[in-house]
Amino acid sequence: MKVMVIVKASAGSEAGVMPTQEELVAMGAYNERLVEAGIMLAGEGLHPSRRGVRVRFDGARRSVIDGPFAETKELIAGFWLWQVRSMDEAVEWLQRAPFNPDGTEAVEVEVRPIFEDDDFGEAFTPELRAQEQRLRERIERIERND
Repeated sequence: MKVMVIVKASAGSEAGVMPTQEELVAMGAYNERLVEAGIMLAGEGLHPSRRGVRVRFDGARRSVIDGPFAETKELIAGFWLWQVRSMDEAVEWLQRAPFNPDGTEAVEVEVRPIFEDDDFGEAFTPELRAQEQRLRERIERIERND
């Protein structure tokens, strides 16, 4: 199963506080273990919300809302995409993450399963499945620079 591991924003991440070299080294080592175990598919940190925008869809109207956004606890500071056997395995790996070793600022991380084709039932017709497969193949070619 694929999961998205969502690192919630904190006051520090929203203020643009960058990780120390020590924190970068620890996270790099953790990410290497994830890759070696075949778990990590992707992962990135995000800039503070002041550098982002939201697009609101209201019927035919579209409006752009500039950051920063309120409610830090609802914002995302980064993410991973993982391939795991179960939610329990995801939690086991996540508990090894080198977040907040000194206890100065709590970090909250959410793990959510990613929909798989069969989750959509009959609505996901053979034609739609074929289209999805073509798109995935195109994305892979772009990533490989083919």
